Amino acid sequence: MAKELKELTPRSENYSQWYNDLVVKADLAESSAVRGCMVIKPYGYAIWEKMQRELDRMFKETGHQNAYFPLFIPKSFLSREAEHVEGFAKECAVVTHYRLKTNAEGNGVVVDPEAKLEEELIVRPTSETIIWNTYKNWIQSYRDLPILCNQWANVVRWEMRTRLFLRTAEFLWQEGHTAHATAEEALAEANKMLNVYADFAENFMAIPVVKGIKSANERFAGAVETFCIEALMQDGKALQAGTSHFLGQNFAKAFDVKFITKENKQDYVWATSWGVSTRLMGALIMTHSDDNGLVLPPKLAPFQVVFVPIYKNEEQLKAIVVKAEQIAAALKAKGISIKIDDNDTKKPGWKFAEYELKGVPVRLAMGGRDLENGTIEVFRRDTLQKETLPVEGIEEQIAQLLEDIQKNIFKKAYDYRASVTREVDTYEEFKVEIEKGGFLLCHWDGTPETEEKIKEETKATIRCIPLDGDKTPGKCMVTGKPSKQRVLFARAY
Repeated sequence: MAKELKELTPRSENYSQWYNDLVVKADLAESSAVRGCMVIKPYGYAIWEKMQRELDRMFKETGHQNAYFPLFIPKSFLSREAEHVEGFAKECAVVTHYRLKTNAEGNGVVVDPEAKLEEELIVRPTSETIIWNTYKNWIQSYRDLPILCNQWANVVRWEMRTRLFLRTAEFLWQEGHTAHATAEEALAEANKMLNVYADFAENFMAIPVVKGIKSANERFAGAVETFCIEALMQDGKALQAGTSHFLGQNFAKAFDVKFITKENKQDYVWATSWGVSTRLMGALIMTHSDDNGLVLPPKLAPFQVVFVPIYKNEEQLKAIVVKAEQIAAALKAKGISIKIDDNDTKKPGWKFAEYELKGVPVRLAMGGRDLENGTIEVFRRDTLQKETLPVEGIEEQIAQLLEDIQKNIFKKAYDYRASVTREVDTYEEFKVEIEKGGFLLCHWDGTPETEEKIKEETKATIRCIPLDGDKTPGKCMVTGKPSKQRVLFARAY
């Protein structure tokens, strides 16, 4: 095995260190010179690009268009929506000056005190305020609605304790911001985008998710309702994988965005916002990967197949590569991406370990005897199984194999989640069960006070009030008061 694999901490020994090791050793990302920020390396960015491409397609199919809004937000804008500013005030990076000058010693630069901004600018933590200030100029009547915009951008939330992909001071994301004539339209939009996210998570990322509504304590700052998808990682902790917010008329009122209705009356516009970020990279890693490295769903792998020649001399290598290129052409005709690794500076064993570490779904290997016999070795990353198959018709076999891998890793994640999801009826039992990890379905009286008590005493939070599932009423496990339905608890990232 390659040195990289020997140094990968086992999950059972230290899950957190396993994750950190894997992100770095699989060449996904690394810490940067800027504290709390990361460099996303080409292999990691290739996965993000595939995510971005699929999501962008899904957004456009549902009628959305991409736009771009400024990185800087005047401080006064944040002040206009009270809940919003309170929710983000402690995470903001603030620009106070616009110029540097040479220091007195002449060997460096300092901030020019004469270049202080009249009004400080906030590096966007999210864009509701700058966008709704803009929408005011775009909307006069119901004929201007709906506005269905999405932005691919970076944001800054000044995190003190950071982890690559999961929590960094700067991260990449998309944020949708829509404007509607009625509350019903806006709510329908928020639900539609929640379903888009769930579809993407399950059918592309192969991650099963629970769709739900956030409690008031967990709601997005400035929202009337926050919808979410919640995923479960292999260590039994939850991860919020996407949110969609019904903003009501809060931001329209804050920025005085009114329109003339069909009835010729004036009303405030109704709004939504929704987003997912590079945090999904963390979810992808922690849901599927193992002690040998990444396990990537074929639909998001930078390349789905790698071909490794095994040869004794230059002549044999050339003959095998000719065959590899024929196979590659047949696979590409089926829309399957493949890399032929004929790099002669690394041995086949090293390459096998590297591509296992990087989670390439299918590995093909061919030696001199395979070339003579018309066979090829096929290795699947999800089960670590390999078999020798005829080269004739191999493209059909691989196309089916990639489908099988996509389904298998989803099923594995789904079965794990099912095995650690259980109903709990008493608070004493809850305190014991939460230590084991997983999702706990429990009755809660609906009050923020009870929710806060549970969080303080157990470090567990209400991940969501599930939209699907058992709606049977009961009694709160803490207070004994009436409960409308079971809600989903977990410890979370």
